[in-house]
Amino acid sequence: MSKRNLSRQQRWRVEKVQAERAQRADRRDSRDGEKLAAGEYGPEQGGRVIAHFGRTLDVRPDEDAKAVRCHLRANLEGLVTGDRVIWRAAHDASDGVVVARGERDSVLERPDARGQLKPVAANIDQILIVFAVEPAPHANLIDRYLVAAEATGIAPVLVLNKIDLLPAHGGELRDLLARYEALGYPVVTTTTEREDGLTALHLRLAGRTSVFVGQSGVGKSSLIDCLLPDEELRIGALSKDSRKGTHTTTTARLYTLPSPDPGDAAEAGSGKLIDSPGIREFGLGHLDEQQVTEGFVEFRDLLGHCRFRDCRHRHEPGCALLAAVERGDIHPERFASYRRILESLEEA
Repeated sequence: MSKRNLSRQQRWRVEKVQAERAQRADRRDSRDGEKLAAGEYGPEQGGRVIAHFGRTLDVRPDEDAKAVRCHLRANLEGLVTGDRVIWRAAHDASDGVVVARGERDSVLERPDARGQLKPVAANIDQILIVFAVEPAPHANLIDRYLVAAEATGIAPVLVLNKIDLLPAHGGELRDLLARYEALGYPVVTTTTEREDGLTALHLRLAGRTSVFVGQSGVGKSSLIDCLLPDEELRIGALSKDSRKGTHTTTTARLYTLPSPDPGDAAEAGSGKLIDSPGIREFGLGHLDEQQVTEGFVEFRDLLGHCRFRDCRHRHEPGCALLAAVERGDIHPERFASYRRILESLEEA
C-alpha cells in the first residue's frame, strides 16, 4: 500500500503531536522512576496482561488473584493481551507499573490501516477455527483460515459447531472433516443445544491459551458465553433473513475458563481464552505467494522438487505438486482451493 504524501505543514503537525506525546510519556516515566527510587512500589513480580487500554493495562499476578490496573514505563511499547510481564505493585495496592516484558512463545499479528503488521495477542497455544452446519461452510473458506493460521506458527484446530443441525448420516460435512483429519488437523464438534455438547471442546481448551476465529454467524459468541457463564458477553443474533451474524465483542481480553470438572482442571491446568474482534477478523492480505503455498501442509515435502526452481505450480512441466495431484497424494479440491486463494490475492 503506497503512503500518502504529506505537505510540510502536515508533517510539522504530525511531528509536533508526536513530540508532545513523547514529552508526556517521559514525564510519566520520570515520575515512575522517582516513585520506584523512593520505594513507593513493591518488589518485581511476574504477571500476565489480561486487557489493554492504551497506556494502561490490567495485569493478573496469578490465576487466583484479582487484576491490577498498571501503567507502562515510557520505553515499553507494543504490549498486547496475553503478554507475560514483570511489574511492581504500589504499596497501597491501588495500582502498579509494568517494568519489563517477558519472552513471547508466539504472537498473533494482523495488518493495520497502513498494511503494517501489528501484534494483537501473544503467547497463544492454539487457534480454534470455528465453522458451523449453518451457515454452510465452504472448503475454500476453511483453507483460507488454515493458511492464515499456519503463517503464524500457532497450531490450528477445526471446530464444527451446531452439530445438532447435522443430518444423521453426516453428509458432505463428515467427508470434509475426514479430509482435514487425514492431514493431521484436530477436529472438535460442538453444540450449545445439548448438555454434553461442549465436553470435547473443554478437553481441548484445558491447559492451553486459545483464540477463536471464524466467519460471522457460526456461533463463536454463543460458545464463549457457555464457556464463561459468569461473564457478561453479548451474543450476536443470527439474522433469519441473511443467515449471517454480527460481531459482538469490542475489547481484547484474556479470560480464565472455569473447568466443568475440578479434577480435570487440577490435572491439565485451567484453559485461557483471548477474545477480540481484531483477532476474529483473520485475513490473508498480508501474505505472499510463498507463504500461501507453505500454508498447505501436504505441499511442504514436495516444495523444492519441481523441475524449475521458479515453478508457479500452474502448468509447468515437471511440477511436483501437479504430479502429486495426479497420483492422488494431494486432493484435487485442496489444490483447486490453493489456486483460488492465489488468484484472489493477485486480484487484490
